[in-house]
Amino acid sequence: MANIKSSKKRSIQSEKKRKYNSSKKSMIRSFIKKVKNSILKKEKDTINNSFIEMQSILDRYAKKNLIHKNKASRLKSRLSKKIKFIFK
Repeated sequence: MANIKSSKKRSIQSEKKRKYNSSKKSMIRSFIKKVKNSILKKEKDTINNSFIEMQSILDRYAKKNLIHKNKASRLKSRLSKKIKFIFK
């Protein structure tokens, strides 16, 4: 444990931030799973709704640097490619 007051404060802050970030990353993963499951089931109604919702969440957290913007773009691109294949 830290001895200096500022380093104690910093460790408390970093622990809070770690918990917040891990919960948000978990939420991102669950939305991606929701889209993938609806793709596997080929439910066209839920695919569109869940994909739009997932896109906004990825963009929001890429903007806040929780995930890298290229990773968000890559995830959206790969899932949209799968969705286009289903709707053909």
